[in-house]
Amino acid sequence: MVPRALDILKAVDVILAEDTRHSGRLLAHFGIHTPMMAYHDHSDERQLDIILKDLAQGRNLALISDAGTPLIADPGFRLVQAARRQGSLVTPVPGPCALVAALSGAGIPSDRFVFEGFLPAKAGQRQKRLAAVATESRTLIFYEAPHRVLETLEAMVSNFGSDRAAVLARELTKTHETWLTGSLAELVAQVAADTNQQRGEIVLVIGGANAAEAGPDETEQLRILTILMTEVPLKQAAALTARITNGSKNSLYQLALGLRRQETPE
Repeated sequence: MVPRALDILKAVDVILAEDTRHSGRLLAHFGIHTPMMAYHDHSDERQLDIILKDLAQGRNLALISDAGTPLIADPGFRLVQAARRQGSLVTPVPGPCALVAALSGAGIPSDRFVFEGFLPAKAGQRQKRLAAVATESRTLIFYEAPHRVLETLEAMVSNFGSDRAAVLARELTKTHETWLTGSLAELVAQVAADTNQQRGEIVLVIGGANAAEAGPDETEQLRILTILMTEVPLKQAAALTARITNGSKNSLYQLALGLRRQETPE
């Protein structure tokens, strides 16, 4: 917690918190007694209107999330967007951010990267998303729930290949911070062998596709594959799309499976 953040939380009129009980413990630790109000992106329009009116009347409000930086895979977008639209001043107070911390320490190219946040919980939708970014040449960063991390790493192997460079950063800046580094296949083996790596808050940093992998246009691949899936079996549709676009037959087949599962809800 940076000193500036503590000063602001003490000075504002109200603190908007994702979970007031959770945040209450944090404020108590620092001796902060500012009133709190629950707010998240699923709050109703009436509560949002109350907050916007408070801002319009000159009151100072602070938005905090349960962990890390608000809006980075955490609530707050609707409020920030609405506040800016009405002309209210929105000022970020930099603090802990898991994706930046993981990228900084991973030893994987950090000059260009893509933050994908949390992958879909359902296997079919997750496969579809991974297939869509399989040829992305920039470093990929994901957040993942501990009970899904092994399944996700296995899905990454099938979509990205077993040799893709990868880092698992867990519980960053906390007592049990750990880093696993290696190929995706090596990470699968390490996580499967050590259940401690399936606990806590997890960031996955994955090296981008090399030039040979990053050739085809993903939008065109999806367009062709979708058309062919209506005419021929999935494997044939994937094989034909791969021939037309010079893509990966395996990745396209996984994408086709994900699209078919989307058509038939799990």
